[in-house]
Amino acid sequence: MMKCIATDMDGTLLNSMQVITEENKQAILKAQEAGVEVVVATGRSYQEATYVLNAAGLKCPVICVNGAEVRSKEGEIISASPIAKQMAKDAAAVLYEKDIYFEVYTNKGAFSVDTDKAVSILVDIVMSANPEADRDYVVHAAGGRIRDGLIHSIENYELLFESDEYQIYKFLVFSFDLDKLGDAASAIKEFSELEVTKSGIENIEITHKNAQKGIALEAFVNAKGIDLSETMAIGDNYNDVSMFEKAGRAVAMGNASPVIKSLCDVITDTNENSGVGKAILDVL
Repeated sequence: MMKCIATDMDGTLLNSMQVITEENKQAILKAQEAGVEVVVATGRSYQEATYVLNAAGLKCPVICVNGAEVRSKEGEIISASPIAKQMAKDAAAVLYEKDIYFEVYTNKGAFSVDTDKAVSILVDIVMSANPEADRDYVVHAAGGRIRDGLIHSIENYELLFESDEYQIYKFLVFSFDLDKLGDAASAIKEFSELEVTKSGIENIEITHKNAQKGIALEAFVNAKGIDLSETMAIGDNYNDVSMFEKAGRAVAMGNASPVIKSLCDVITDTNENSGVGKAILDVL
């Protein structure tokens, strides 16, 4: 039996309405009752991840911001891999030069210099992936990021870079101009200390090179005395690949791309049909 199960959130544990289905919840609870470590591994900030977990009545350790931070079930920071402040400034300068929108994720949550744009981009992404969804509902749900303090408004990111109060974990970069997005990714890849990955067609995610889900997962299971061969990782996108490469059992969501599916041992059902819950029950 698997002793640790790591699951991505968006496109994986969450359905298109950004909630954890009852089937997924019950499977996680069953695994926890059996003594299995269930850890959420997400590109979200800790605040955004636990917001959804709390709504479902679940408590799990969280590998957040793509591995830039690892927190215990109780919320204590176990480890962190921030971007050095000067490196963050240099990366931001590239993104400014490319005239491309981005958000900054820190140890104190996510920040945006244009919260209206943060909401509209999320709405466009959700609607493009789920054209049958109710747009008014999606707009209201997307606005919840602002209303509930999951993303904070800031006048200038320099305030984060200059303050010792904040550690810089990730830049989340959005554009529907894929050429512009590709140019930004290529420019950032010139920085040897940074890692560039994707969690969707319209974004890139920039972290420290050591801030990867797979690296964080390996450290997590080692600390628990669990072998990677006894670990299962479930995901749907490119920022999950480092987990797939480490875990003894790699599971792709049914809604993942053919490329992601080809990297995994097993393909489960889609996120709309509680594929995570089904994958968990398969190994219990």
